[in-house]
Amino acid sequence: MTPIHRENELRHYYRTLFRAWGPQHWWPAESPFEVIVGAYLTQNTSWSNVERALANLRAENVLSLEGIRCLPLARLERSIRPSGYFRQKAKRLKTFVTCLDRQYSGSLERFFSQPTDQLREELLSLNGVGPETADSILLYAGNHPVFVVDAYTRRILARHRILPENEDYDEIRGLLERALKRSASEQEQPVRDSRVRPDSDVRGAAHAPSPMSTATRTVLVQVYNEMHGLLVGVGKHYCGKSQPKCDGCPLQPFLPPAK
Repeated sequence: MTPIHRENELRHYYRTLFRAWGPQHWWPAESPFEVIVGAYLTQNTSWSNVERALANLRAENVLSLEGIRCLPLARLERSIRPSGYFRQKAKRLKTFVTCLDRQYSGSLERFFSQPTDQLREELLSLNGVGPETADSILLYAGNHPVFVVDAYTRRILARHRILPENEDYDEIRGLLERALKRSASEQEQPVRDSRVRPDSDVRGAAHAPSPMSTATRTVLVQVYNEMHGLLVGVGKHYCGKSQPKCDGCPLQPFLPPAK
């Protein structure tokens, strides 16, 4: 499959998934800082566990920069325990807040006003921040135009013989960004087909609308946002790690012939 063929294929995937499932309302959060906390907490765990940890922080009224800054480390560990690896994650959250205070006077607005490449390098230099976490923060909290690559994305592209599952992260990210830039440049969001009724009323990985998911953003950022959520929906409901369930998946018609 040539690079142009891959890009065209991915644009077809985006249109097909959006017509089937519509807006995904990612990321579900009340504020940019809540997105950042969620990006750290979701490492190596399910989103349901993250929600429990976030609920604890919200109940203690500390789901904010000031709250995390002032909360003793032991209490932070206890609050985020449901997310797993809570000692590591608590230290990493403290490190992020300390760096934000030191370099940007505690201002997320100043932080996110920096160039995307510079911010990405700064995030990747922090302990415990890999490409997926950095790009989640950039895209969902800062509205920077970067695509988030996760395990679901890798698995789907591999099974559709677009790229190997172990392909370099930035190679996958670059392919999806090139493919989706054309969709964004067309300035025409696909429309969900109301006649499409997937089995069990699956809507991808959709969340209820939230202040962050409905925030104003550029067309390109919105397209990256939606495509990531749509691919997560495919991964969660159909493209399982060991037992794929292709029947009913909107992407089933795109599967290559079995070898």
